[in-house]
Amino acid sequence: MINFNRRQTLGLIGAAAATGLAAPAIAQNKKIVVGALRFTSHSASFVAVERGYFAEAGLDVELRFFQAAQPMAVAIASGDVDYAVTAVSGGLISLADKGAIKVIGGGLSEEPGIDGQKILASDAAFQAGLTTPAGLAGKKFGISTAGSSFHYMGSKVAQAEGIEMSFTPLQKVGAIIGALKSGQIDAWSIVPHIAKPLAGSGAVHIIGNISDYLPNYQVTTVFTSTDNADNQRDQTQAFLNGFSKGVADYNAAMIEKTGGEEGVNEMVELIHKYVYADQPIEKASKSIINGTMRLNEGAKMNVASLRDQLEWFQSEGLVDASITLDTFVDTSYVETYEA
Repeated sequence: MINFNRRQTLGLIGAAAATGLAAPAIAQNKKIVVGALRFTSHSASFVAVERGYFAEAGLDVELRFFQAAQPMAVAIASGDVDYAVTAVSGGLISLADKGAIKVIGGGLSEEPGIDGQKILASDAAFQAGLTTPAGLAGKKFGISTAGSSFHYMGSKVAQAEGIEMSFTPLQKVGAIIGALKSGQIDAWSIVPHIAKPLAGSGAVHIIGNISDYLPNYQVTTVFTSTDNADNQRDQTQAFLNGFSKGVADYNAAMIEKTGGEEGVNEMVELIHKYVYADQPIEKASKSIINGTMRLNEGAKMNVASLRDQLEWFQSEGLVDASITLDTFVDTSYVETYEA
């Protein structure tokens, strides 16, 4: 579990403020750093870089990769990263409460009719009878850290099923996968481009869908420092414009298939530079295609889902009970909806 004490948090905020003051915006080729995970769901950023959409918006973007959500939130607060796409975490909300971070858009949502995040069981647990989420009572569920999206999803499943299970923090996705394969944990939930290949190997089994429990879950968000949101509006809007063009291209190719098989293959080749890059494309392409979920057009965000997440973090005592949605969400940049 990652703990944010008062001294650490205030130090991060101070660093973020200093960075904001020291870096005035310029009209063109403004250097910014964008945080991401090597997931298919982060493809909008990859597309915007590769097809020049950020450059057209006047931004020179460096992508910086992370292995979990909370370290990315810390990087935004410290000024090491300017914009990022990741799930809401307790750390992100706590830093927002201290004035360091704002969510400014939506990234990825669960959507009825589109394959989303899967609930997985280890082979050992499956063979012992864990074949549906209802059987998770008393089981060990893998998470990156306490207060992570994995923690939120697992808790929501347990709540809906009326059961209790324990959560095992393992910090990184790779470590969770290893623990699941070896039977050190019993279950996990992850996006389909990771879940389906794991299940195909026989080492784990798909036992349910997160969409059955959180049908319109705002899985990831676009966020930045409060300084950028409040005082660098032109730059922030430019980032969202470039990012949204990447979203539109990705959805057209992978969801709507407007370019047919050729369009899908072209998009897969682009994404492969960032996702499963250590594998030959012949092997990686199936996993990338398996991970196809619609991204939020125009970075539109579901504020009802964000409110539910905030209330869950508060109910678990992971963030302060006085925090409101406005504390960590800036709705002035993109269209919002409630579902």
